[in-house]
Amino acid sequence: MGVIVQPKDPRGYFMLPQAPADAGYYVYGTPVDGAAQFTAPKLLSLIFAVEREWQSFDDRKFGIGNISISNGQKFDHASHTSGLEVDVRPLRKDGKRLPVTYTEPCYDRDGTAKLIELFRAHAVGSIFIFFNDTKIAGVRPRFKHDNHFHFQFNQVVK
Repeated sequence: MGVIVQPKDPRGYFMLPQAPADAGYYVYGTPVDGAAQFTAPKLLSLIFAVEREWQSFDDRKFGIGNISISNGQKFDHASHTSGLEVDVRPLRKDGKRLPVTYTEPCYDRDGTAKLIELFRAHAVGSIFIFFNDTKIAGVRPRFKHDNHFHFQFNQVVK
């Protein structure tokens, strides 16, 4: 069995592993197949730390969406060019790997709050978290953020 090397862009950012064995996350987003999941080392380390701790107390996987296209090219987002921001789906009570908005009955507010707290606790430096469920402490509402929270470091640091 050969070693699998993750694709790397001209900035030196790696694509988030798409289907690692025993990972605590799954991937989604457009474009597909990881094309918008190139991540700065700082964010990649954060995602790995969060997913490992998450797995210690919850069997559900959380969804990682758009991060950045190779070399920070612009696409259908006003942001997501630095490799230091990521969209994450809120958790569902049923554990299905499907989208959910914070207004739906299958949305798990407590689980999502725990996940957001893990991102906050493991982040080094100042961050922003945009999500329209303002019953969760520390999030800021933003247009079109009903079905995902947007985590970002507030400055570009490689």
